[in-house]
Amino acid sequence: MTTGRDHAAHKAKRTDARLNRERLTAAAHQVFTELGPEASLNEIARRAGVGPGTLYRHFPNRQALLTAVLRDRIQALCEYAEKLRATDSADSALAQWLGAFLAHARDNHGMGSALMVNEPGETDLDCHQLISNAAAGLLTRAQHHGTARYDLTADDLVRLVTGIALSTAREEDAEPAHRLLALVLDAAYAAPRQSR
Repeated sequence: MTTGRDHAAHKAKRTDARLNRERLTAAAHQVFTELGPEASLNEIARRAGVGPGTLYRHFPNRQALLTAVLRDRIQALCEYAEKLRATDSADSALAQWLGAFLAHARDNHGMGSALMVNEPGETDLDCHQLISNAAAGLLTRAQHHGTARYDLTADDLVRLVTGIALSTAREEDAEPAHRLLALVLDAAYAAPRQSR
């Protein structure tokens, strides 16, 4: 028979475990951004204020931690897409989200690449599908209520922005990436050329 004291102690342990996980994920966000996906897990534990054993209790390996961090970042990007879908201008919403996606892709390309070397089934995170779904919602709205061309697909946009991110990833100055994105947006809102 459990007592109120046992229940309170169990609840406190669960709260501590949740807080430790949140601290570890936040520290991993920082460390992976600064040092890349091969950064020291001990450094992540140190910055989170926990021991390495606590890190491994929550994340048994590097892939699990990378997946958790990338999942958080993609979830934030998808939530941003939902928020933008409620704004007045469908064209502006699409442009703003593509800018956010470009920043995400430039900041996180190493993490995504690190996860791609997993064996099939090691991670349940389908980054491409989540991003594609977010882009599709905004693009469809811009096609119906804005000026986005109808022959454009969400996959086209995701590939174009990913290409910009990969080709400018080593450049600290984000201006060339933003210039290329502006060219993509110009094409996205232009009428398709007639074939001759």
